[in-house]
Formats: sequence, C-alpha cells, structure tokens
Amino acid sequence: MAGFRDNANAHRYEFDAPEGISWAEYRDVAGVRAIMHVETPDAARGKGYASMLMGEIVADSRARGMKLRASCAFAAAYLKRHPDTADVQG
Repeated sequence: MAGFRDNANAHRYEFDAPEGISWAEYRDVAGVRAIMHVETPDAARGKGYASMLMGEIVADSRARGMKLRASCAFAAAYLKRHPDTADVQG
C-alpha cells in the first residue's frame, strides 16, 4: 500500500494519511518482531488508519517470514479480531 514503510532506523512502521503519520514502534527479540506501541494522530483517529497499518505489518511479516508478537493493547486486539493472522503470531 502506498504510504506504508518500515522505517528501520527509527524501529517503527509508518503509514501516511492526510491527517498525519500513524506508526507502530517495534523491537526485534529472538527472531520475533514485538509491536510495542501503535499511535495515530488525534485528527486521524476513528478512520481505520491504525487497522490499515496493522494489516500492512501482517503482510510485511508474511513476506519476510517473520513472526509478530503484540506488546500493546491495540496490536493484541487487532490480532485477536483477525484469526487469519495466526500464521504470523509468535
């Protein structure tokens, strides 16, 4: 998706939207990418950008053969609501 990127230098995924950048901070631990925090600008909340970001993170993790672990409430809730993500949960 246009506007999605892995900003490896900042250890975060980013998603551009008209209202600003939504992002998800991560840490790589023992071959698993832990999503530490997901944030969306106030003006962008309620528009689904954080969920779109998580969907792109899941797709990226599949493409890289990487496992994900949710260490924040939003990421954990997203993965729980989407049972099709079980293959990337580690």
